[in-house]
Amino acid sequence: MSELRSRAEDQQKIYQRWAPVYDRVYRGILRDGHRKLAALAAAAGTDILEVGVGTGLTLGHYPRHCRVTGIDISEHMIARAREKARREKLQHVQALDVMDAHALTFANQSFDAVCLPFVITLIPEPERALDECARVLRPGGEIILASKLGDGAGLQGAIETAVAPLVRHIGWSSAFRIHRIVAWAERRGDFAPADILPVFPNGFFKIVRLKQHGLAA
Repeated sequence: MSELRSRAEDQQKIYQRWAPVYDRVYRGILRDGHRKLAALAAAAGTDILEVGVGTGLTLGHYPRHCRVTGIDISEHMIARAREKARREKLQHVQALDVMDAHALTFANQSFDAVCLPFVITLIPEPERALDECARVLRPGGEIILASKLGDGAGLQGAIETAVAPLVRHIGWSSAFRIHRIVAWAERRGDFAPADILPVFPNGFFKIVRLKQHGLAA
């Protein structure tokens, strides 16, 4: 079994355990990040893809004029998100599907914005997933990530590395470094310099905006 497949199956098991209680645990602490991510995505355009939609905690924050598609690798999370969309009558949500972020089934240039709310640190091959996000993004669109992203410096960086094996069991990662996202964008060359915004609590979480260059005149 490949390492990628093994990690994906491990995540499925984690998400299956967490799906019933995820909203109660994370709704409050992630609300600021979800709200700001949704607002930035809506400012980029109306057609939005959310990668790692989970139980749908972000869905209600998108303006109703948007057309939102959500995907997640976990069928248990998607089931919760579909239930939420029906219960809350979120008619701007166009589709919620089980899909692997490494191999999106959408056509090229399908979305104005691609959002990844608190998921990039958990994707086994994040650069490969970001390549897919860029592929389905329209020229001039944005990839917007919200996450716990550290820089690996000082005592905080040492603590993040030390606890990484422990927090992985609850579906989190503390060892992912923000420079991986910045380096990915720089290598591609078709994105403007990353814009990094602190969010609640006290900048512990961050939003990273990656704006793709538009077509040349």
